[in-house]
Amino acid sequence: MKHSRRKFIAAAVSGTLASVVAPRSLADEKTTFIDTKSDYSVGDRVHVAGPGAGGRGNGQASGQTGNQRLKKEGRTMLIDIHAHAYREPIRLYESAASDIPDVTDFCSAAQLVRRYDELGIDKGVLLPIVSPEIYLPQTNEDILEMARQYPDRLIPYCNIDPRALTNSPDAPLDKLLHYYKEKGCKGVGEVMLNLPVMHPLVQNLFRCAQTVGLPVVFDGSDQLTGDFGLYDDPGLPQLEHTLQKFPDLIIFGHGPIFWSEIARLQTPGERGFVFKTDGKQVGLLNGSPIEEEGVVPVLMRRYGNLYADLSDFTAYNAFNRDHVYGPKFLEEFKDRAFFGTDFCSQFTEFPLIDLLKNWHETGKISTDAYNKITHENAIRLLGL
Repeated sequence: MKHSRRKFIAAAVSGTLASVVAPRSLADEKTTFIDTKSDYSVGDRVHVAGPGAGGRGNGQASGQTGNQRLKKEGRTMLIDIHAHAYREPIRLYESAASDIPDVTDFCSAAQLVRRYDELGIDKGVLLPIVSPEIYLPQTNEDILEMARQYPDRLIPYCNIDPRALTNSPDAPLDKLLHYYKEKGCKGVGEVMLNLPVMHPLVQNLFRCAQTVGLPVVFDGSDQLTGDFGLYDDPGLPQLEHTLQKFPDLIIFGHGPIFWSEIARLQTPGERGFVFKTDGKQVGLLNGSPIEEEGVVPVLMRRYGNLYADLSDFTAYNAFNRDHVYGPKFLEEFKDRAFFGTDFCSQFTEFPLIDLLKNWHETGKISTDAYNKITHENAIRLLGL
């Protein structure tokens, strides 16, 4: 899922990334050291429209088709492959629990749609959080309810903790997944429990998702215990073996341990974040130009069932660090790359939107690639 750390990072650091279209705006620093002690006070400066702002509301009829409206507005459709919301907004920062370390204050569906209106995002995929490692779990029914409230804007995924039902590697999770697929869920995730990718419980979930025909997105970690996300080793061998075992399962690469390996690692510690003794998280994002490819492009070439989820600040960093290699990557994998935000807090900014627009307008990526990444791939995958 999102890392609360990465949610805070995107907000807290956005002020230093104002020139997001300037080549290698992170590269000058070589590496970006992230300490979440900064919280996201920068978010207080972000204007969030009140009820009724944005003009598209809940997507109900306005006398124009979506394509007619987009043509009139002179813009391309944006579909967000990765977002989060809760049935009721979580506002711990306003409560006596505000000192709980590194929690994310999740938005409601209404707040998400209003923010989409501001950003020009037409639709988004809602991913439920069901594992308790760091966030408060929610139900698939909450996601379905929010999608029913905004049927033209929000697309539901379901999520099953692999420990569900019998807490065993032969649990019939496919029956649960089939049930939610019949309810309209288009995928599985975000899987966030902190077990190895190759753990039998996790592999059973992947097996069941392949059987039912639903794509999977998971967050990753470079640690076991004290963190959230599926653990993998440097070089992502467990992801590779999973891609080999389940060739008909679409798996989305996402998060820091995935996008850090777009280039060859300088140190294994670049792959993730760690909690400090004060409960905050700290980590390092490599902002240097890419001199040598890492395992991510290699895996993308080898396995057609590996897709690229561009949400989350670590994905933005992976591309913004090199304005020569980044566009080449997107052109090569344009059929399997998906725009996303990893939206959690209504205060977060998403510089990837402007980066992609700039690369398209300056000819660094083709119109074909831009359209596929921003919406056509999602329309095809989700059957919209």
